[in-house]
Amino acid sequence: QVQLVESGGGLVQAGGSLRLSCAASGRTFSNYAMGWFRQAPGKEREFVAAITSSGLNTYYEDSVKGRFTIDRDNAKNTVYLQMNSLKPEDTAVYYCAQSTSRWPLQYDYWGQGTQVTVSS
Repeated sequence: QVQLVESGGGLVQAGGSLRLSCAASGRTFSNYAMGWFRQAPGKEREFVAAITSSGLNTYYEDSVKGRFTIDRDNAKNTVYLQMNSLKPEDTAVYYCAQSTSRWPLQYDYWGQGTQVTVSS
């Protein structure tokens, strides 16, 4: 049974930083790409960032490029999302997800989410 547990969310002022973590268990972490998604109130869930199983390739949604960084530690079965220069529009519940393969194309497991609130 795959489990993904996010942590690191919270309340931060605009311009601040947060680092989200997602600890995975249940299958060989290094075999799977990982992604971060978010859902703001009244909006659909959207893609934020993804990383291939090796960590060599990363992908970002346009609005977070240059501000967010995704990385992973395969020895710790953990993926991270470093969020800098946060804006009020980044406020959302952030979810990590595990892909079905080494590439971030489809996701079959999701975490429970962690709330990020950015005050203006």
